[in-house]
Amino acid sequence: MSKVFTITEGLENMGALRTGGQGSVYKGRRYGPIITAVKLLPTPIHTESTDDKNFRNFQNEVEKLKKVNEEPNPNVVKILNSGITESGSFPFIEMEYIDGPDLEDLLKAPHEPIFTIKEIIKLADQLANALSHCHKVSVKHGDIKSNNVKFNIHTGNYVLLDFGLSAMSDDQRRTSIRHAGAIEFMAPEQNEGLMYFQTDVYSFGIILYELIGGQVPFPLKDNGETARNAVMLAHMESAVPDVMELRKKNLPESWTEEKKQHEMLVPAWLLKIVSKCLEKEPENRFMNGIELQDALVHSSIAAVNSNQVDDSWNASVLLKENERLQGLLLYYQEAESARGVHVINTAAETPVVVGKHTVRISKPIFISLIVILIALTGFSAVLGFKHRRGIYNTLFKSTTPQRDTLSKTGPAIKQEENNLAKPDSQVSTHPDDNANGAGVPPEVDSLADSILRGVKHKSTNPQFYRDSVKKADTSKLSF
Repeated sequence: MSKVFTITEGLENMGALRTGGQGSVYKGRRYGPIITAVKLLPTPIHTESTDDKNFRNFQNEVEKLKKVNEEPNPNVVKILNSGITESGSFPFIEMEYIDGPDLEDLLKAPHEPIFTIKEIIKLADQLANALSHCHKVSVKHGDIKSNNVKFNIHTGNYVLLDFGLSAMSDDQRRTSIRHAGAIEFMAPEQNEGLMYFQTDVYSFGIILYELIGGQVPFPLKDNGETARNAVMLAHMESAVPDVMELRKKNLPESWTEEKKQHEMLVPAWLLKIVSKCLEKEPENRFMNGIELQDALVHSSIAAVNSNQVDDSWNASVLLKENERLQGLLLYYQEAESARGVHVINTAAETPVVVGKHTVRISKPIFISLIVILIALTGFSAVLGFKHRRGIYNTLFKSTTPQRDTLSKTGPAIKQEENNLAKPDSQVSTHPDDNANGAGVPPEVDSLADSILRGVKHKSTNPQFYRDSVKKADTSKLSF
């Protein structure tokens, strides 16, 4: 059984997780159940003094890294500690251990060679969130690649790992990249040892390209110097291959035809973002992770809120539709005007229901219509007053004793019956033509006569009607 050596006091080495030219990652354990990941940097520090340039650079970069965890982020690994190993004097960074596979593992068998659209968008959102978080505190990662992004099986989040290059000086970084870096994910400027915020944006674009197409745009055939130089040159000069052609080629055979067709519908806004991330010149990319995240959020929201397949939707279309609706509204107003209006409320613009449609009438116009309606009603009342007075007097007022049917004698009643039997043209309305002078007053018009005659004609038994009237005392009736 091999001896477990101590990285530093209180931190045990549980074995290597990954080794490489840019440093090795070990599984560490503090005394107790806490498991961590320890990144050992390849450049030794001989003296822990500010006089040592390597130590000074390391300390400066570690201070920057501490800012990353001042505000926790679910998509950025927690940096727990840093220091110098007891043996070999190598600087190390101790980080949270993430339990789960990295993207490189998830793209290998038995997993599918490409991601589904849903999972690509999820990862794009979370990785952009991680970059935005780091760039807000001026920390550049510099080594974003498939095996530095892990899927946390306990939280379901994708987490950005390994800030090793961030803790190196420019000279150390340049040497490390040229001989041991993941050249397939590196921006053109990194070949010269330069690193900007846009450098991380470029690597972000490479990762999304790989998830969509199943491979990086410029794969590394072997780790020889010639192959590395060819990939490096391609990043600087060659056009990026069509990622959708690669996706079509790498569609899993196990998927149904329906799923294959659906998974080829990668959103245009996502492809545009990937294309901008992979611009050769840094100034043509998103300036940093903050701008990248904003573009992702706004593009996805605009796609959800719009039914258009492109950006051709503009104000002219809206104006034409508005004109069409106004014409339709005018048509319904004219067609339904005979049905009247139903007022809903009296706001500044009053909604009015016309048939099955609602129109809006301004308050001044609405009040004017009401005033006109009231005026017409009053005018009609004045014109019809004379007619209504005659009818009222006939039906309800018994001002002359001669009109009381109870005082009529037998000959008078007989005369009334004869009048009822005659045609209207033969009935005299003059007071002298009726018995005892009790005829219909001259001010009552023919309409009143018709009403009175109609009431009398409704009696099918004249004798019963007369008897009932004689027995009833109508002198005290009031209306």
